[in-house]
Amino acid sequence: MLIDFFYTLRAAKLPVSVKEYLTLLEALKEGVVGPASGDGEAGGYKVDDFYYLSRATLVKDEKHFDKFDRAFSAYFKGVELRADFTQEIPLEWLRKNLELHLSPEEKAAIEKLGWDELMETLKKRFEEQKERHEGGNKWIGTGGTSPFGANGYNPQGIRIGQEKGRNKSAVKVWDQRAYQDYDDGQELGTRNIKVALRRLRRFAREGNELELALDDTIRATAANAGYLDIKLVPERHNNVKVLLLMDVGGTMDEHIQRVEELFSAAKAEFKHLEFYYFHNCVYDFMWKNNRRRFSEKFATWDIIRKYNKDYKLIFVGDATMSPYEIIQPGGSVEYHNEEAGAEWLQRLTHAFPKFAWINPEPQGAWQYRQSISIVQQLMNQRMYPLTLRGLEEAMRLLTK
Repeated sequence: MLIDFFYTLRAAKLPVSVKEYLTLLEALKEGVVGPASGDGEAGGYKVDDFYYLSRATLVKDEKHFDKFDRAFSAYFKGVELRADFTQEIPLEWLRKNLELHLSPEEKAAIEKLGWDELMETLKKRFEEQKERHEGGNKWIGTGGTSPFGANGYNPQGIRIGQEKGRNKSAVKVWDQRAYQDYDDGQELGTRNIKVALRRLRRFAREGNELELALDDTIRATAANAGYLDIKLVPERHNNVKVLLLMDVGGTMDEHIQRVEELFSAAKAEFKHLEFYYFHNCVYDFMWKNNRRRFSEKFATWDIIRKYNKDYKLIFVGDATMSPYEIIQPGGSVEYHNEEAGAEWLQRLTHAFPKFAWINPEPQGAWQYRQSISIVQQLMNQRMYPLTLRGLEEAMRLLTK
């Protein structure tokens, strides 16, 4: 009965073998997970139990978890999953309720609060509010023009719940976040990105002066009636070192495919490639695995000290966030950062003189994002769009 599920995983380009499929069947037969009764079942088993069992038996590398999740969701579409919500805020508050349309004049009339005033006002709202609220311009709720809640409109505020903001300008986000690692095995639809990145490659001699030219040796030996005729050529290696820092989650979800293509091409082109993730802006730590971003942190100071000035520093991000996240201590949407993101960006660009920022956001929208303008200034205008021309210009800059 699970043969179609097996082929669904294979179609999603997961390296699943028949042996692993048989292991899953054997585990089900031995009752590793037991049958359930009631709603939310799949073949007599709880969907959650079957999900974890099948993932444990079929997926050999955690980098494929995202592909597995998408394939699993596609195959069992319509089956209700039993979610585990840890937020203390009632879920009904977070439902999308009102799609508010305001005229430009009405939007201009809505009050903006300063950073300190915004945080102090939120604290008072939590103390005063006792029930659900929707619409309006004061209480925490859904819709309306209050700076606190979800699915409403305010020039800047604190989003509580909801998977993404409509206006992309929330100062703080109260929600349990789960980001996905970019897939470095993504197949490219075009080789042009690789060609553009190849401009950065520079070959230099390292190690032995000569190495065996196997094809020429075989050809010369055959032409020499079988007597061995060894041919040697100068050894060459790609000596370029790249430090890639990638924004992940939030508004970057809209650009996952293109960033995956760029990441895949970079891993193929550069032998000395180091990468880290950050969210919106770089602060005092980064991470390599989004599922363990809070348990496996890499201090930004350690990264600066670990890699020398020979590394080319490349940021990849849409730079779309609240300006407070860049210029204000405590501006991070996830925790209280003691120093502003701008301080860390300046330290990184000072440590690595060859740097550039690649932005997947359409260049025509840059002028409407205050945060992009700030990042451009911090990058000394070294921001380029994620287009072939933009990549070529960035690579040309980094080779100077």
